[in-house]
Amino acid sequence: MAAGHTLDPAGWRAILDEAVTRVAVRFVRAEPRRTAGQLVEGLLSGVERKTCWSLAERAGHDDPQAMQRLLRTAVWDADAVRDDVCDWLVEQLGHPDAVLVTDETGFLKKGVCSVRVQRQYRGTAGRVENSQVGVFLAYVTPAGRALIDRRLYLPEASWCEQSERLTAAGVPDDVGFATKPALARQMIAAALDAGAPAAWVTADEVYGADPGLRTDLGHRRIGYVLAAGCDRRVHVNDGRTLVRVDDLAERIPIIEWQQHSCGPGAKGPRDYLWAWITTATHPGEHRWLLIRRNRTTGELAFYLCWSPRPVPLHTLVTVAGSRWSIEELFQTGKGQVGLDHYRVRGWTGWHRFITLAMLALAVLTILAAQQADADPEIIALTVAEIRRLLNAFVLATPLPPEHTLHWSIWRRKSQARARRSHYQRRLAHDASRRIK
Repeated sequence: MAAGHTLDPAGWRAILDEAVTRVAVRFVRAEPRRTAGQLVEGLLSGVERKTCWSLAERAGHDDPQAMQRLLRTAVWDADAVRDDVCDWLVEQLGHPDAVLVTDETGFLKKGVCSVRVQRQYRGTAGRVENSQVGVFLAYVTPAGRALIDRRLYLPEASWCEQSERLTAAGVPDDVGFATKPALARQMIAAALDAGAPAAWVTADEVYGADPGLRTDLGHRRIGYVLAAGCDRRVHVNDGRTLVRVDDLAERIPIIEWQQHSCGPGAKGPRDYLWAWITTATHPGEHRWLLIRRNRTTGELAFYLCWSPRPVPLHTLVTVAGSRWSIEELFQTGKGQVGLDHYRVRGWTGWHRFITLAMLALAVLTILAAQQADADPEIIALTVAEIRRLLNAFVLATPLPPEHTLHWSIWRRKSQARARRSHYQRRLAHDASRRIK
């Protein structure tokens, strides 16, 4: 290695092996245990589209059946693996002032058979598309951040009220409709019950509007900074008057707005103007309305805040800024470990693929957390750069030309069969329409 660089390929290999070893006990048979390790390495690899076909080719398999069995019919508990991932991350990143961040993300899907897929608005795309939605929980600390839990959101009308669709997709009988905030409450409770140290929770308006979430956190003595809409009303004047938060913002003198950074961004610190108003103070309970103003556009954002102890404004600002961490994790997960590359349709397959992708992302997170301080002349190793180096020094797997040719032939044969089946279905459909 060049002078000034401390890259340790053997150490990186050990972290990757530890990830697979920690979950190995969840697989009863040797084949799925081995295949799971190969799938995780494939998700970390430079393979462009991380589907069962491409991951099986990289692993040296003759066909994708082992990968498909792993995600569909093999005997193993994805929730237990998820718990192992969470425990590992807490061991490596755990901090008493950690922030739990919850949010949802969409997964673009074609067709109508994939579990809980439907036409809906996707914020990242800015339009209505056929997609699935997963609600996730992130663990954010000074040492790093990672996804530690996931739930698949089932729309009430289009899925939960149609038992035949649920059965066809393999949804367990005890799974019913739950709102996104309800799913978030389940994940937060599970993380805290498992002993994950955390002092705060933050989320956007969908979750901030849920009184059950705020009540749960208050009972657990966990502080929160939850986004609220501009029409939200809060108590002022010792709890005797309800006032809209946007009306309160207009009453704040210019001198009371303070500039703070809520975290580093791609183009430097995220500096905003901030103001806060105390809405309630009781023994062991403090409530505030936190207001953020964009320095350029004047756009406002509002947060309902609660803490069992008094805290300074900068603490609330830092917690509010933590919410961007989960958006960045979604971007990293989809771009680096193929979080959205799956082609499974059923409930079991979705949870298994997403869980193994979270394990792969945990490997990158822990590697990033363990890197020594960088030379001041260069930026620290990013997750993307770590993955690139991991592939160059640890995961390189040269395959013989015969194997590559075999897979080319296999793919084209499978595509030819699929095309014939599609043509036959379309011809049969057209014929039935003519008869009618």
